[in-house]
Amino acid sequence: MDALFALERAGLLCVNSPKTIEKTVDKFLTSRLLEEAGLPVPPTICCETSDAAFEAFAVLGGDVVYKPLFGSCGNGLLRLRTVEEAKEAFAPLTEAGSVLYLQKFIPSGNSDIRAFVIGGRVVASMRRRGKDWRANVSRGGTAEAYKLDIWQETLALAAAGAVNAAVAGVDLLVSESGETYVTEVNGCPGWQGLSTVTDVDIAAEMVSLFF
Repeated sequence: MDALFALERAGLLCVNSPKTIEKTVDKFLTSRLLEEAGLPVPPTICCETSDAAFEAFAVLGGDVVYKPLFGSCGNGLLRLRTVEEAKEAFAPLTEAGSVLYLQKFIPSGNSDIRAFVIGGRVVASMRRRGKDWRANVSRGGTAEAYKLDIWQETLALAAAGAVNAAVAGVDLLVSESGETYVTEVNGCPGWQGLSTVTDVDIAAEMVSLFF
């Protein structure tokens, strides 16, 4: 981050800006900004102790997803469905000084949606289906081209705007009961998966930001 801020101070254009990167690498900060913007996010609680985490586990319905505060590609995610699983997970995490970022698990048929936003437009989107509740392609999931409905597109654009991102990968989760949630805004999104399922030249779309 220091290098990015130094480049920006030197007059170089950084996309995304260092401030935006700061907002999107911290999952809790991202969630707070999305909530403040009035966007639907899964119920989320951040804790620093095992006692607080057990209380959050109960408040969130006893079926939660633990996510590392910083990270991507589904690495380090844990789904905790019983008190025993929670106890086994919380103790070593709090002993290591980890902040416990917990979200209510939203059943979604093992799928989610990635919308790629560039310059205030959704240029491409895909649906990802996982072998388990994690739908990341990097974890063996599959992807297919997907057309957002008007509400989903509105959410994706609003989510990118909430963190002032010129370029963003916005993850949406559609619950089995039909509600759509914003689960993540990636300020440094890759597009390899999208390139394999759509005809959109995302690199060219990004270049268009400058010309």
